[in-house]
Amino acid sequence: MFDAARPRTATPRRYLMCPPTHFAVTYAINPWMDPSVPVDAELAMRQWTTLHDTYRALGHRVELIEPIAGLPDMVFAANGGLVVDGRALGARFHGPERAPEADAYLAWLAANVDTHVHRPARAMEAEGDLLAIGEVVLAGHGFRTDPAAHDEVAAVLEREVVSLQLIDPRYYHLDTCLAVLDDTTIAWLPSAFAPAAQAELRRRFPDAIEASAADAAALGLNAVSDGRHVVLAAEATDLAEALSARGFTPIPVELSELRKAGGGPKCCTMELRAAATDTIDTLDTSDSEEQAA
Repeated sequence: MFDAARPRTATPRRYLMCPPTHFAVTYAINPWMDPSVPVDAELAMRQWTTLHDTYRALGHRVELIEPIAGLPDMVFAANGGLVVDGRALGARFHGPERAPEADAYLAWLAANVDTHVHRPARAMEAEGDLLAIGEVVLAGHGFRTDPAAHDEVAAVLEREVVSLQLIDPRYYHLDTCLAVLDDTTIAWLPSAFAPAAQAELRRRFPDAIEASAADAAALGLNAVSDGRHVVLAAEATDLAEALSARGFTPIPVELSELRKAGGGPKCCTMELRAAATDTIDTLDTSDSEEQAA
């Protein structure tokens, strides 16, 4: 059960992001996207820059991949790869619109993380549907990722993979309806999951935070946590209160333009997890919290 006296501890993270230089909504591959709705490209860049600077202010390392013209969704770096214990998995996108992103992210990961990046044989949209928590990987399927790809993930990462079926097309990736907060804690929207997946998550995480439908619809669960600070959509106010009550520090950001493509903070952020033998320090963030907020 949750121990209110247990302090939350932030650890420094290494993130990969892609500037939204070419961001636009020119096609519709999820219910959030409507090419007839205008996108303010300058505002999108300002909002993304605020997210980038928030991570830096919290003491995290942020690296950038070069955006490529003609790939408007490349800003959503989480879908480009999964890195656990210094081992990297590339992506194989479900649809042709984003397929060329896979090679760009694979090349970056090979040059900067793991020279033996695994290219999946089946559709697998990386951290969009694969969330590492503790010693397991939670793995979504139902819309983008082929459930057969979960066996590849388990083999490459040598970790238990927990398959979870998604059933609401608004929450087409696991990271839109479930947030990893620390090694034992999640926040989620139960109605986005099939009954068997709901039962499995309740069994594994009996103290999970349940988001309201309204906060989920603001993509509040598309959040990034360092174990203490949780960067999330500014509109998810009830979720922010719930996080505070559980000892986390919510850091609200506004990403309204990127949400027009179905993306939030987590979609924009691939975490590059070091090998277990690497030293991880805790963060002294007493000053940086004020800067980030």
